[in-house]
Amino acid sequence: MENKLNKRYGLITAISMVVGIVIGSGIFFKAQNILNITNGNMPLGILAWVIGGMIMVICSYCFSILASKFTKVNGVVDYAEATCGNKYAYYIGWFMTVIYTPCITSVLAWVSARYTLVIFGLKDPTTGLCLALSGLYLIISYTINSLAPVIAGKIQVSSTILKLIPIALMAVVGTIYGLIARSSDAASASILVSNFSTIKNSNLSALFGAVVATAFAYEGWILATTINSELKDEKKNLPKALVIGSIIVIVAYIAYYIGVAGGASVDSLMADGATIAFKNVFGTVAGTILNILIAISCLGTLNGLMLSCIRNPYSLAVRNQGIKPSVFKQIDSETNIPNNSGIIGLLLCAIWLFYFFAANLDTVMIGNYSAESANWLIKLLGTLNAETNSYQVGWFAFDSSELPIVALYAMYIPIFAKMITFKELHIVKRIVMPILAIIASLFMVIAAIYSHKWAVLYFLIVTLIVMLIGKKFYRVEK
Repeated sequence: MENKLNKRYGLITAISMVVGIVIGSGIFFKAQNILNITNGNMPLGILAWVIGGMIMVICSYCFSILASKFTKVNGVVDYAEATCGNKYAYYIGWFMTVIYTPCITSVLAWVSARYTLVIFGLKDPTTGLCLALSGLYLIISYTINSLAPVIAGKIQVSSTILKLIPIALMAVVGTIYGLIARSSDAASASILVSNFSTIKNSNLSALFGAVVATAFAYEGWILATTINSELKDEKKNLPKALVIGSIIVIVAYIAYYIGVAGGASVDSLMADGATIAFKNVFGTVAGTILNILIAISCLGTLNGLMLSCIRNPYSLAVRNQGIKPSVFKQIDSETNIPNNSGIIGLLLCAIWLFYFFAANLDTVMIGNYSAESANWLIKLLGTLNAETNSYQVGWFAFDSSELPIVALYAMYIPIFAKMITFKELHIVKRIVMPILAIIASLFMVIAAIYSHKWAVLYFLIVTLIVMLIGKKFYRVEK
């Protein structure tokens, strides 16, 4: 089918769209994660943001080449189909439908609930109240997208603008505040200087773990390639827009990270996150208002992801793939929404939300064992806490906010490898960039294995089971 959309967007508009798509809620809570992973080592944290950002730039540039070559397709499943065939595309689509998208969406529901409760002074993100509110947000987001898609679109646009406000304000005002305000434990140094000069011990595992954590904050760049069909001179402007837009995102994230570091001591940030920095820099009232904006921006990101969840089973069904295609490709005549597909998408989100809580925020799947009495298996699988002299073991627990993203990077590798066979491309686009993208993707995989250790095995077992189930519903085209 020929593309009939108007070529209405220029380079500047395309860059702003890339920035709006990529910048999401991940920066608000992953900044605290990275501080904890690096043990408060600010320079190491910034290095992680840079490495994670460069991986995004390299991979997004390669997909922009594919978008320019295959102008009639959009999205990673379509690119996989165009390069590696229908079967490979189906498995990527099945993975994104059952694991990737509902995992990320469920985590966003939790993030939205977490920052909502912070507004009311409830900082513990592991409570039953937080779980209940997360589930409620999933239902509300699904309902809006299913019954009022026009309203959902307006929410998406307004939240994109709102989420830039706290990032910009903290990046500028927080940095200035941090250079002026004095640290309580270092009278001669400002808070920002003190935080950067007090470098605690970290290791390669901390760097790898921090880079993997940035993947959630940077995720979304693959969606930016879908604007190619409406972009003027897309073969030149799309690569420029993706590279320039991605660099702007990297600079914005690092500036925000530095601004947060100027708002409170590293120990306070590791314990309470950016909330304490916002209140120190802007005061209680203004800080609360900014936290409200963060919660709204998180809900906007959740809205966009739920849109994808609703349509994922449908995208398989229209290819006559997946479970009962005739049922899940039905479209509501009034809302133009695939309701049957949406119900399955919501159910998968609910399942993964419960798993995220059980595996990462509760003691259901996590056990603590005394180092003195721990056996060899506990020592092999567990992580030693020197302060409590105990081993923490996550029995079949993995981080569903990070490992699905890394798995998708692994799935990109055959697509990048196929690009090397496109002899009509310039050597840089055909050889250099795909090889760099393969290296970048492998780096993410190795970093995940190094930092998450045995949790990767648990994730692979779950993924293998899901993919074997998906194999039963693959249909060979006649």
